[in-house]
Amino acid sequence: MKRILSALLSIFLLASCSPQKTSFDGRDRPSSRGHLQVLEGQLCGADGQPVMLRGISNHGVSLSHMYTNADTYNEISRFMGANVIRLALYTWGVGSAGYCTGGNQKALYDDVAAGIEYAKENDMYVLADWHVLEEGDPNRYIEDAKVFFDTLSKQFGDYDNLLYEICNEPNKTDWQAVKQYAEEIIPVIRHNDPDAVIIVGTTDWSKDVHLAADDPLEYDNLLYTFHFYSASHGQAYRDQMAYALDKGLPVMVTEFGICASSGGFPLDKEEADRWIEFLEERKVSWIMWNFSKTGEACASLRADCLKTKEYVREDFSETGQWLIDTIAAYPAQK
Repeated sequence: MKRILSALLSIFLLASCSPQKTSFDGRDRPSSRGHLQVLEGQLCGADGQPVMLRGISNHGVSLSHMYTNADTYNEISRFMGANVIRLALYTWGVGSAGYCTGGNQKALYDDVAAGIEYAKENDMYVLADWHVLEEGDPNRYIEDAKVFFDTLSKQFGDYDNLLYEICNEPNKTDWQAVKQYAEEIIPVIRHNDPDAVIIVGTTDWSKDVHLAADDPLEYDNLLYTFHFYSASHGQAYRDQMAYALDKGLPVMVTEFGICASSGGFPLDKEEADRWIEFLEERKVSWIMWNFSKTGEACASLRADCLKTKEYVREDFSETGQWLIDTIAAYPAQK
């Protein structure tokens, strides 16, 4: 009996002393942190310990087809160091841009699906972002949202790297309308993916996290969205987020820029650095807008960069180089 107990104790000690899995670069990735969850106001790995996601958003699915490939995702993961990518699927738009306004839904969905696969292959988490913007109220296209998220969660519900962002930037509406929308969309996703992390946008273009903190949804594994642009949003907005965090609201910055809220100039890297310091201190994950060569201040590539692979630092704009340097400042798990 003593030998059996001794053997069991040895097995337990070996298991408890076994090293934690690490990703190829030491950052929090699906290979090392597994399926994410929200615990006590923090985004955590499968082991229950906090994680930090740091990455970039595409410029919209319909505008990013040339970058939806294995080579580019490899560059985003390994050259830029991102451990998360966001796929912004515009709901409203002209022609091919809007999923709900005449866009080619099959082609757009296929690009989202491909992005999820490429992210998995390159050890990145991925946000499927229902990019509410111009329409303001997410309820406007709620039936389309139900079909989209039902289809997506059926196809990818067993993937460890997928998070669902159900409404990008509600605006010109109120928190009760957003809650009503979320209360219909969340069960659709959870029916197929019961443990999914779901991200809910907040009013005022995803800044009113204080309102969500005062009246949160009654679901587990939720994050609430906060967006900022450093040349437009400063300390008062950090105070607003701090209020929500202090009340225990789980928050994620799924979009930010180091420029004006229009996406244009000026850049304000000093204020952006203050934001990142705050987010890192509070363990709030962040994603920058955007991976493109549009020539806007928010674009991470130079306007004359025609590459989709084999990038060098000089291919990136001032914004893109700032992002590379900022991700590099946080190289490994802590």
